[in-house]
Amino acid sequence: MSTTYIPSFRTKYNEQVIPALKEQMGYKNPMQVPKLTKICINQGLGSAVSDKKIVDVAVNEMTTITGQKAVATKSKKAISNFKLRENMPIGARVTLRGNTMYEFLERLVNISLPRVRDFRGINDKGFDGRGNYTLGITEQIIFPEIDIDKISKIQGMDITFVTTAKTDKEAHALLKELGLPFKLQS
Repeated sequence: MSTTYIPSFRTKYNEQVIPALKEQMGYKNPMQVPKLTKICINQGLGSAVSDKKIVDVAVNEMTTITGQKAVATKSKKAISNFKLRENMPIGARVTLRGNTMYEFLERLVNISLPRVRDFRGINDKGFDGRGNYTLGITEQIIFPEIDIDKISKIQGMDITFVTTAKTDKEAHALLKELGLPFKLQS
């Protein structure tokens, strides 16, 4: 008898989040409850214009953090003031879905965010009006997978949570139930 691996946050969504949101938002059907569809992680590297190795390092770090191969992003057009040419590598990104998404979310909530200095919760102003939330992280060293001794430059990244929620209120309730530590309203 083979058992398939299910991340604990996926189980938490099915067993705790769906009933809680059905009660909280007044959904009649469990299929109305919003879902987290993907997590997109993006790192823009402006200094990559002068040093090509920065992009390779960023791709390797992001692959280590997420457990999924990251890709380099390229510039769409040339901007002479920034010494930027078309198709020049200037960033790294990865999109997580399914089990890897839930595993990353669990590590982010339980391990990485508590490692941020003077952490008092994440800002709830990062919603886009369509039920998606973007969180900015200033240092990649909050992730335990990164060896601080091997870091040449501290980089930040944007983490976008894409949900099926129709409104920001629904998305906020979903992400709060999943365990994202939002700041308390004063």
